[in-house]
Amino acid sequence: MERPPLYGTRMWHQAGRLLFNLPLGMFGFLVAVSTLSVGLGLSVTVIGLPLLAGGLAASRSLGALGRQRARVAYGSEIDEPEPVKPRRPGVVGYTIAQLTDLLNWRSALYNVLMLPWGVLSFTLTLVSVIVLWPVLPWVVRGLAAVDRILIESLLFPGALAERVRELEDDRGTVVDTAAADLRRIERDLHDGAQARLVALAMDLGMAKERLREVESEDDMAAATRMVDNAHGEVKLALQELRDLARGIHPAVLTDRGLDAALSSVAARCTVPGGVRVNVDLAGPDGQPERPDSAVEGIAYFTVSELLTNVSKHAGARSASVEVWRSEDQLMVLVQDDGKGGAAPYPGSGLGGLAERIRAVDGVFLVDSPEGGPTTVTVELPWRTRTARR
Repeated sequence: MERPPLYGTRMWHQAGRLLFNLPLGMFGFLVAVSTLSVGLGLSVTVIGLPLLAGGLAASRSLGALGRQRARVAYGSEIDEPEPVKPRRPGVVGYTIAQLTDLLNWRSALYNVLMLPWGVLSFTLTLVSVIVLWPVLPWVVRGLAAVDRILIESLLFPGALAERVRELEDDRGTVVDTAAADLRRIERDLHDGAQARLVALAMDLGMAKERLREVESEDDMAAATRMVDNAHGEVKLALQELRDLARGIHPAVLTDRGLDAALSSVAARCTVPGGVRVNVDLAGPDGQPERPDSAVEGIAYFTVSELLTNVSKHAGARSASVEVWRSEDQLMVLVQDDGKGGAAPYPGSGLGGLAERIRAVDGVFLVDSPEGGPTTVTVELPWRTRTARR
């Protein structure tokens, strides 16, 4: 890789940023010190804490300018943090949210430190430009490194804050998914088994009345037909309840594990060439192990939905499912030789699967070029199932 010239555009660009530290530091210091001192001084009054919260919010806004400068001048990979979200409406909620946000306080500290650092970096850069011309590139490089460290250490949200945000997003996804599943179950019960059971009650009531009024063989035959129809409705209602129960959590998965459960799903798949299933969950000692029930259930329903998509949309002749353990990961690979073009767009079935997988710190990858084949790779965290007493 070719090294940039010592006196190139990048060096002058960074030098300009360092010279700009002084006016920016003076302004940031003035904003931070004035708002925080007034807010703290009036904290015993009604308006003190809201003023302090406003000062912290202003410091955070100036911190966004510092992150932008680091990305442009130094190539820092700093993402913008999520905005502060009050947990309750009104001034009280806003004040509490601003005062309890750690990044706000770090941004205020950054603005305070920017004044002495701005004076130092401005002075050294200007002297180097005028007097120390031969060592200017090295001076700028060193000052730029310190400037970048200062920004990244104080203005970056931090791993813990990012993790909290991710967990909050994942919690929202899990809650939405659970609510959608409950609505689906309610709809299936209302439109399926419940409707059939209502019709069954009506048929049995009519048959009961007809049996009370039997006067001829025709009446008996009609009553018999009603009972036969009711018997058929009972069978259909039981089948729908079985299908619904299988959609919630299949008994074969609980009793026999992923191998048998996925083989059952593959047997119901309508792909002409069938679905090949290979499950290898041997532990370090070579003995088969089972993952935690939650992870096992996610793997089962993920494969089930993927195979349903293969049956409905892929136009495939054959498909395969492979499940194995790789150290602390449960790996799932679903392939088909269909027409391809699948992608986890937001709001699509694959998009919903990707959100569910990410909600448990998993990975969901789709490789589906136009014309096929399609390969879906899923990584789930492995947690060995504990023995139940």
